[in-house]
Amino acid sequence: MDWIEIKKDPKHIAKEKNKAKKLRKSQWWLNKISVGICHYCKKKFNANELTMDHVVPISRGGLSNKKNIVPCCKKCNSEKKYLTPVEMIMNQTNNAKDE
Repeated sequence: MDWIEIKKDPKHIAKEKNKAKKLRKSQWWLNKISVGICHYCKKKFNANELTMDHVVPISRGGLSNKKNIVPCCKKCNSEKKYLTPVEMIMNQTNNAKDE
């Protein structure tokens, strides 16, 4: 989906990355990853195999808060990139049509 224009705000990104760094050390996050389930594919993983994903990416204005952060496997995180949930669904629908 290269058609998406993203106007990044470096100050917003830096601020939210710093907040995410602090959340990674929180008991809340440790509890989330200890469950071991990827938010997107719903598969089971070891805690150290999960990454922190912003549902609405910080590059798209998303925040580093408990409502916008989910555990995610590396494969899903790589596929999601900077997409929002709606864009992910659109991508999947378009890919299914192409098959």
